[in-house]
Amino acid sequence: MKQKFAIPLENGLLCSHFGHCQQFAIVTVEDNTIVSEELVTPPPHEPGILPEWLSARGVTNIIAGGIGNKAVNLFKAKNIDIIVGAELKKSTELVTDWLNNTLMAGENCCDH
Repeated sequence: MKQKFAIPLENGLLCSHFGHCQQFAIVTVEDNTIVSEELVTPPPHEPGILPEWLSARGVTNIIAGGIGNKAVNLFKAKNIDIIVGAELKKSTELVTDWLNNTLMAGENCCDH
């Protein structure tokens, strides 16, 4: 089964605030193996734009540090699974942790 993970990045690591990241890593997984990683620059931050933008790229999963509740609901409406409170790591490390069932999720560090 093919899955695409979107991970917001800042300076190469998970960005703690989803909507204000420098870029996204789009990591593609097939048969429980990472097959590609693409770094893309997001459009300017506006409420509601990222769910449409990432959905159009085929994203099925998001790994985030912090993300607003409105965004969570918009992603859920697009059938995109979200894990919040992840550690500040590189995107492929986070997806590898997810594949190995060792991804540590915690508190959503976004309060709006």
